[in-house]
Amino acid sequence: MSTSNQSQIAFENDPGSPVEQAQSRTTGIFPSQEISNLIARGSVSATPAISPDHIQPASLDLRLGDIAHRMRASFLPGPNSTVEAKIKELRMTRVDLTSAAVFEKDCVYIVPLLEEVNLPEDISGKANPKSTTGRLDVFTRLITDYGVEFDRVPPGYKGKLYAEIVSRTFTVGIRAGMRLSQLRFVRGNPDTRDSMIKKLDRAETLVYMDEDSPVKALLDRGLRITINLEAIEKGEVIAYKAKRNAPVIELDKINHYSPEEFWELHHQSASKSLILQPGDFYILASRERVRVPPDFAAEMVPFDPSDGEFRIHYAGFFDPGFGYGSSDIKGTRAVLEVRAHEVPFLMEHGQLVGRLNYMPLLSRPDKIYGTNIGSSYQHQALTLSKQFRREAVR
Repeated sequence: MSTSNQSQIAFENDPGSPVEQAQSRTTGIFPSQEISNLIARGSVSATPAISPDHIQPASLDLRLGDIAHRMRASFLPGPNSTVEAKIKELRMTRVDLTSAAVFEKDCVYIVPLLEEVNLPEDISGKANPKSTTGRLDVFTRLITDYGVEFDRVPPGYKGKLYAEIVSRTFTVGIRAGMRLSQLRFVRGNPDTRDSMIKKLDRAETLVYMDEDSPVKALLDRGLRITINLEAIEKGEVIAYKAKRNAPVIELDKINHYSPEEFWELHHQSASKSLILQPGDFYILASRERVRVPPDFAAEMVPFDPSDGEFRIHYAGFFDPGFGYGSSDIKGTRAVLEVRAHEVPFLMEHGQLVGRLNYMPLLSRPDKIYGTNIGSSYQHQALTLSKQFRREAVR
């Protein structure tokens, strides 16, 4: 019996099921076709117009506008100020993005985005860096007029959107039209309780330890995610550590750079551990191969200080179909961006590093991650961003 059939049987008489009929959901994340409807109704607009390929299964890619402002400091506008007023107060220089521009490491830039919103009162938004952005340690956050927190668009917001961009490790080449962040649209407060995720795991199997070994999801305020520091093959890379003072990375160059020029390669140690050094940036993978069914989206929750002296995952969105495809993929490893805090920190194989929350969509999207929509990381193991060549590295 297929997984999808098991899912239908398991929940057909359960009104509280996480896989209830989509038309009965009144709260949830907007799927791709509903995002298209928002655009058609004028709730989201842009010039140039939004292309269909900017719409992902459960989010909208946001494009950089023609100018950037280098700032003296990061900021939030607060309830009494617009973003433009803060730009005038704190701007150092204005940068033209119509041709390639260099964003210096550790400098704060504000870029007006091409997209604007005019949201109904029952719809809010949440932003996150795209996977490629996070894997380059480019810290990108959304700001709105009168905003009191980053990456949030309040219900009923009408106005412009702005990106704050700080490249923490590399100097990067940026130009107008690039898509560094994405925005989810949400109606109400979708259920993210462990009890819901537990039901979903029974129906769909959310975790494999390898392609043939399903395991029960371990839940504690979300699905527990642990780190992999064990090589499956001899000589396999288990971590990348960013090199300091590396050359400029042009973000629009795909499959272009040699990994060894920008990254130190780490292999399994005898103790299956790795000491994270303060200020350094690492790319690692989870032990778990996770799945996100098509009617759901997921998000790696923000760092919890009780988990350790490190911060994980700028790019926290996991699309519907991640590690799932057409129900024929037995999970995909989560690639994690990790940065130590103030002191060296010992990380060991199997250590808890984060939690994955699952949220229902309003309905099943008309495009699924990894099924012919150009998804970059569906079959990833430990994978760098798409600017780097996918050559064998040892």
